[in-house]
Amino acid sequence: MSFLTLAFPVETAIPVAQTLIAAASAYLRPVLGLGALVTLLMVFKPLLVGVAQALMVLVKPRKSLEQRILAHRFSGKRMLNRMANEYSATQPNFAAELRTMAARD
Repeated sequence: MSFLTLAFPVETAIPVAQTLIAAASAYLRPVLGLGALVTLLMVFKPLLVGVAQALMVLVKPRKSLEQRILAHRFSGKRMLNRMANEYSATQPNFAAELRTMAARD
C-alpha cells in the first residue's frame, strides 16, 4: 500500500465502481431494449393491426353477402333437424313439423 492510495482513495475505488457499473449495465441493457420494443409496438399498433387484417383478407377473403345468407339459412335448417331428432322419440308429430319447417325454402 502506497502513500498515494491513502491520498487519493477515489483511484482505488474506480476499478470496483467500473465492475459494478458493468454488471448493472449488463442487467439493464436487455430491460431497456425490451422497453423500447414494447414502446415501438404500442406506437405502431394500429399500423400492425391493419397489416395483419390485410394479410388475413389476402389468405381468407370475406364471403359475399349471398354466401353468408345461405350459410345462416343452412345453420338454421341444421338446428331444426337437430331439434327434430331430439323430439322424434317423445313427440313424433312435433318432430315431423320441425322437419317440414327445415325442408322449406
